[in-house]
Amino acid sequence: MELIQKTPDLSAYLAADEVIDHDHRRVREVAGGLAKEAADSYAYARLAFEFVRDTIPHSKDSGDPRVTWRASDVLERRTGICYAKAHALTALLRAEDIPTALCYQRFDVVHGLVAVRFNGAWHRQDPRGNKPGVNARFSLEGERLAFTPDHEAGEADYPELYAAPHPAVLDALKAATDRPHLWAILPAAL
Repeated sequence: MELIQKTPDLSAYLAADEVIDHDHRRVREVAGGLAKEAADSYAYARLAFEFVRDTIPHSKDSGDPRVTWRASDVLERRTGICYAKAHALTALLRAEDIPTALCYQRFDVVHGLVAVRFNGAWHRQDPRGNKPGVNARFSLEGERLAFTPDHEAGEADYPELYAAPHPAVLDALKAATDRPHLWAILPAAL
């Protein structure tokens, strides 16, 4: 699948905003700690991916009812669904000047992941969190995502790469009073 950069200006994929708040103190602390362990930007990207994937539980897996959507809140509260975890990873990567996009897949509901730009190409990564049957890995040599859509069943990969969260995703996250409520209002398609 050919990924489509929705915003031509690559600097948009480095920007901070209300959601991807990589200028926030907590994001900068985590990014700084990870950067000290990394020999280069590729190693940093892998460490940031593994940090989000492994140390921030997916709220459905952990049973946490809290809904987070801002990257700094995800890092502080240590919880989030796929979208929130993608926001946190995006902020950590952009904090170290690695162009990062938000992207999506469609299953029963829309699933969120990221794409990083290395060596002139975009590479999708899924920081959702591993569990039995899910084994996502950081890779620039072929995708190692949490889920593979069954196109015959109507599931899909969306090729668009967004500089900011899709409005349908962000609206649902902001409107939800808790995770059960969020599950009832998650977008089914984009």
